[in-house]
Amino acid sequence: MIIRSLAVAPRQGNVFLEAPGLMITGAMRRAVLASVMIIVAQFLVGIYLYPRMPGRVAIHWGLSGEADGYGSKFLGLFLIPIVSAVILPLFLVLPRIDPSRGIQRFRGGYDWFVLGFVAFMAYVYGITLAWNLGLRLDMMRTLAPALGAMFYGIGALMGRSRLNWFVGIRTPWTLSDESVWDATHELGGKLFKACGALALLGVLAGGWLALALIMAPVIVASVYLIYFSYSRYQKLMETPEETRTP
Repeated sequence: MIIRSLAVAPRQGNVFLEAPGLMITGAMRRAVLASVMIIVAQFLVGIYLYPRMPGRVAIHWGLSGEADGYGSKFLGLFLIPIVSAVILPLFLVLPRIDPSRGIQRFRGGYDWFVLGFVAFMAYVYGITLAWNLGLRLDMMRTLAPALGAMFYGIGALMGRSRLNWFVGIRTPWTLSDESVWDATHELGGKLFKACGALALLGVLAGGWLALALIMAPVIVASVYLIYFSYSRYQKLMETPEETRTP
């Protein structure tokens, strides 16, 4: 049984290729700058709308589309920007603390995914404000295209990801062999892109049906990918080492 360590990078062989250090390209900087600007814009909108909002605002909606949870206007106006402002630095520090330096090998796609996540949070922020300002949206249907885009983005990132400690389908079997990681994430990329397409159908539905179209494919795909990584690793272990593809 071969367990390949992630503690030291880069390594020779098929575990780690020579990875760049912490090189940041212009495209990466633009993605990070755009993320920061989106978050700052949300804070500015919150400051502008604060005196114009009611004392209590809707912050949660049931499957019927009706608001069923309320909070202070400070919570409604600043919770999502604060969460985004906290999460963004955490996203950006992961490549630096990843012992494998694996994230550096797909850093461009990773930073653009982070931008997509920040944009998704901004979208949720926008429709929340719109509802509280009088625009009565069907929240589940309105969220469906954004969730579909996010799932598709996760699929795109999976297809480019490389073995690392923090990002991806991190099962004992994917972390033990890079070929298992690559095969699992190649399949995962296709499945999550399909999940994104199915989630878009939630625009045409509503209530429980929309929720099922959005979440059920993701749950099924996630469970299957765990099984796939296990099955792939078991087949690898049953193959004589001298006949394995490097």
